[in-house]
Amino acid sequence: MIPHTLRPLVHSRSVLVSLGLALLFFLAAAAAKPATTQIGPKDRQAIVERILTTLDDIYVFPEISHKMGERLRRQLKSGAYDKFGGLPAFSEQLTQDLREVSHDLHLGLMAMEKPLTKESPEEFQAGLAHVRRENFCFREVKILPGNVGYLKLDCLAPTEFAGPTAIAAMGFLAGSDAVIFDLRENSGGQSGMSQLLASYLLPPEPTQLSSLYVRKGDRTEQSWTQAWVPGSRLTEALVYVLTSPDTFSAAEGFTYDLKTLKRATIVGETTGGAAHAARLLGVEGYPLAISVPFGRAVNPVTGTNWEGTGVAPDVAVPAAQALTVAHSRALAAIAGKATDPEVKATTTLLHQILEGRLHPVIVPAGELAAMVGTYGPRRVTLEGGVLLYQRDDQPRQRLLPIGNDQFLVGDFNDRLMRFERDSKGKIVSMLGVAVGREEQRTERSAE
Repeated sequence: MIPHTLRPLVHSRSVLVSLGLALLFFLAAAAAKPATTQIGPKDRQAIVERILTTLDDIYVFPEISHKMGERLRRQLKSGAYDKFGGLPAFSEQLTQDLREVSHDLHLGLMAMEKPLTKESPEEFQAGLAHVRRENFCFREVKILPGNVGYLKLDCLAPTEFAGPTAIAAMGFLAGSDAVIFDLRENSGGQSGMSQLLASYLLPPEPTQLSSLYVRKGDRTEQSWTQAWVPGSRLTEALVYVLTSPDTFSAAEGFTYDLKTLKRATIVGETTGGAAHAARLLGVEGYPLAISVPFGRAVNPVTGTNWEGTGVAPDVAVPAAQALTVAHSRALAAIAGKATDPEVKATTTLLHQILEGRLHPVIVPAGELAAMVGTYGPRRVTLEGGVLLYQRDDQPRQRLLPIGNDQFLVGDFNDRLMRFERDSKGKIVSMLGVAVGREEQRTERSAE
């Protein structure tokens, strides 16, 4: 929806609050076009001074703003900027210089085809239609095997528009024993969506999630959960949050808040590390916008935030494996506290299957060869060191070894095959085990 290179600038913790939806998409479209504005020495001087005036006025750390001013004026005086005759290249260099001093990923400039202006009502409606077609970044909601809910959310859209979608998603997940929030591609957005989602996971008594210290005016704004939410809360459900380096800004805030409250297990990789609230402003007289952090998050538990460090996972695994790991852990936890024998057996088997995918074993070729044969309507062959399974005329499936003569069948996460031996260790039958089905044993045919 938003070009990846724009996410640090456009998807800040508050920029969706400050800007209309249409303007957000206007920025993405404008920046996607090659800005051709040419500038001279007087323009570079004016741009630098106007940027520094803005930073001195609202940037969250005034002492760092002063240091950034020294850096840019020194660069300007030394002639380091003389080679930049085009606005895009100049804005990129300014962004680099500002970040080398501040290390602030929310701070940066963006050249556009026309100056930043507030959207018209028509542009607003067009932008709203666009983001609605994107389903407000709610990409996928489903129930995984073992009654584990899954929500893939790629941004945090304003609740005044995306609230009904969020409520419907949480209603769909209401009966889950565990819920996985997949934020691995979530670049942030509005903290109000974080409040709404977190409210479903915590008790009705309002809980403070975070505070936002705003430098200008020396004031603090608090963020609390809602005392009432439409539908059922998921206060008993286990919660997992999937993260990656692309998890950014307000998505990090949601993750950080749940982690410090010990309400979720974070699985994946350390997040991007952007905790400041930013406002997107135009640079007077030029088709140039600057994202300026004006406030910083302050967590009531830690007294700090994740700026520059990111949110470290509780379970560190490659982001690509995070879903399988979280699902497996959820199943193990559900099985561990289950009192219903059927639920316990089902979730235990599903956990065993997922753990097998995460930790396959190596079986010597000689042992694999001993399993080749016909088992009723099933046939097992060996090709290129890989066992292949086929039933009747159905497509062949790879058998992935997970230990103790047990194999997973193809890409299925709800079944496995177990080879059975006699007292002399010879394989005599195959047992098919699948979730919700009776075990199927077939004897090995005489060769």
